[in-house]
Amino acid sequence: MQETVSQKEIDDLYNRLNNYAEKAGYHLNPDVAFTKSLVESLLVNKKRYGYMACPCRLVSGEKSLDTDIICPCDYRDADVDEYGMCYCALYVSQKVLNGELNVQAIPERRLPPEEKIDNQSNKTGFKSTSLSKPVWRCNVCGYLCGRERPPEVCPICKATKDRFEQFL
Repeated sequence: MQETVSQKEIDDLYNRLNNYAEKAGYHLNPDVAFTKSLVESLLVNKKRYGYMACPCRLVSGEKSLDTDIICPCDYRDADVDEYGMCYCALYVSQKVLNGELNVQAIPERRLPPEEKIDNQSNKTGFKSTSLSKPVWRCNVCGYLCGRERPPEVCPICKATKDRFEQFL
């Protein structure tokens, strides 16, 4: 079954993402036609899976396995810092926006599923029992907070609580 989205849906999400990006210090790819095609794919994935998974990655269809690739993905910041754009080139750096750096293919940072599961067992490398509350980390922006449960929405990047992992 082919999922379809309207031009209005594409334009609305494009405008929301662009406003979010600019307010948060990011930029959308200046190639508007290309960027809107990515936005359309995000909307198709949202209709298909219930979440906006990266259109350039293989989606499992199980949200708990795909939280790292829900846009904006966990790898966006590192990719933009190192290569000037995220994996799918939706988000770009100021250098790309200024034409000082060309958009190019970049390597995948996401671990294969079998390695990802193995790494979930001990992310921090140490154990601390002296804290009165768990520490939660937003996988999108790195925000840390000490509380019983993660916030409903990250106060920094506005990611939902399912994008948090227990850090300590």
